Amino acid sequence: MDILQREDRGAVAHLTMNAPDRLNALSDAMLGALLHQLDIISNEPDIRVVVLAGKGKAFCAGHDLKEMQAGRQAEDAGAAYFKDLFKRCSALMERIQSLPQPVIAQVHGIATAAGCQLVATCDLAVAADDTRFGVNGVNIGLFCSTPMVALTRNIPRKAAFEMLTTGRFIDTTEAQALGLINRAVPADKLDEETGTLAATIAAKLPKAVKIGKEAFYQQIQMTTEEAYRYAGGVMTYNMLDRDTDEGITAFLEKRKPDWT
Repeated sequence: MDILQREDRGAVAHLTMNAPDRLNALSDAMLGALLHQLDIISNEPDIRVVVLAGKGKAFCAGHDLKEMQAGRQAEDAGAAYFKDLFKRCSALMERIQSLPQPVIAQVHGIATAAGCQLVATCDLAVAADDTRFGVNGVNIGLFCSTPMVALTRNIPRKAAFEMLTTGRFIDTTEAQALGLINRAVPADKLDEETGTLAATIAAKLPKAVKIGKEAFYQQIQMTTEEAYRYAGGVMTYNMLDRDTDEGITAFLEKRKPDWT
């Protein structure tokens, strides 16, 4: 059985991590499968949104600790393996944000360590209301330094530092208040609510969403002055698109746009 399952529902690609016996850990195989599938989707213009979920009782429990411990058997005590592992994991996180399509995390159960990093990295997140989140590596002596990168770009600094240094789990109420997730819904409504959000985005002009997503992550790293200068150029480029012209004209004429 595939470790990563894909189901396309119209313009939405649903990717489901399928290793429930290991709480969908980001093993070598899982990282490879996710990167491979996202690379494929990046070249599929008919796919407008991606939903990432996990099978079983958890969304994702982070790295595969058994694989990591096995890596210590190398002559260098695992140094090369660990460096490569975290490089591949970081590449996955960067790929999610460089993907033309928005990615929605559909979260349930627990999202811990690199699993919480996944939630923080995705463009949007909808969670079942009994989900718990944590960057709890410190509890076993491993500070979640790579998850920290995504977390500190997603929630307030002091809240992130407390989670990282105490290993404390937070619930969906706190996660939503901090901005880690967009909304929490009853578990039996999770698929429906995520699907509604995905369909809403999929109905927009794909090129505009693609332009906007890239600009979002570019400008957030800039000073305010640089960001306005950059964003002005992006909006000019967007305005010159044929379908944007049609969209504005259709709005003014009170009709549906005839997008290509």
